[in-house]
Amino acid sequence: VPQGPYCFEQLHIDVARNTTDDFNPFHDPKRWQRIRNNPFGSTIVLGFQTEFLVSDLVSKKRRREGGGIRSDSLGLDFSNFEFRFAGVLKPGEHFDVDVRKTVDKTASGGGLSSRVLVRKDNRELVLMGTQSETVAPRFLADTDLTGLPPLDELPDRQVVAGSRFFLKRKFLNTSNGKNFVLAGLGTQQDYFDELDEFVSFPPVFTAALLSCGLLEKAWQEGYDFEADPVVYTSHQISVDRRLQRALRGNDCLHLLIEGPLEVPAASGLGNNGMDQQLYHVFGVVDSRAILFRAKVQMAALHTMLATTV
Repeated sequence: VPQGPYCFEQLHIDVARNTTDDFNPFHDPKRWQRIRNNPFGSTIVLGFQTEFLVSDLVSKKRRREGGGIRSDSLGLDFSNFEFRFAGVLKPGEHFDVDVRKTVDKTASGGGLSSRVLVRKDNRELVLMGTQSETVAPRFLADTDLTGLPPLDELPDRQVVAGSRFFLKRKFLNTSNGKNFVLAGLGTQQDYFDELDEFVSFPPVFTAALLSCGLLEKAWQEGYDFEADPVVYTSHQISVDRRLQRALRGNDCLHLLIEGPLEVPAASGLGNNGMDQQLYHVFGVVDSRAILFRAKVQMAALHTMLATTV
């Protein structure tokens, strides 16, 4: 059954971008006008902001269905988010979130999966995809980072010597986590409550910090964000639920960024005919443990305009 309608205002966008240090000018109320050939006519909502709302609604539906209990009791230790962006949301636009019934394949060795659709009031599609819980990560499961030096001993915002990774270091902050939840139209007490000593950083929040890492990497390489900014076209993210549950304020998150990589032909989700960039991003805690694995595709504005003309 469709949920909503919902609506993000500019305040929600500002809070989301501030809590994740996302300085893409598409979200900045003073800079979006400087973007050359900007087709949107305003700021746009952060992709991770919408994904948080979707994930929050999936979690609530799962709890009503009993799926949360099954996830924990059956060793479904990985949450997987696979989303394709078909459009953008602007402040003040109303939209619905349709969370379909959970598909339970645990009896055959599979996991739990929920399909989701986000549509504007005019039925224009904004986002489509799935959230699933599985025994093993669905994405980049074979990655081995054991050959890297201890990440906490390396300088921030540098390429790790002898590797293919750019390192960006972030520190978790419960205030940022709370505000991100509010920016995503959620209830902060579902994730943080000091009196109950309850801290549960949303996995979409910690994954959203990868945006800052990607922007920092591009900034160091001299990319002109106002001349040709980029937007996400798809996210494929696997999160280790065991490590996620253990996160606390001031914990260090190392972001390892690889790319741009060649986008495979007919790569499925996010493959819409335009030239895209592919990045692999790993969120690492305790210097070596992989909290999340992400395949992120994005497109520059000029390529989007070329495919829509």
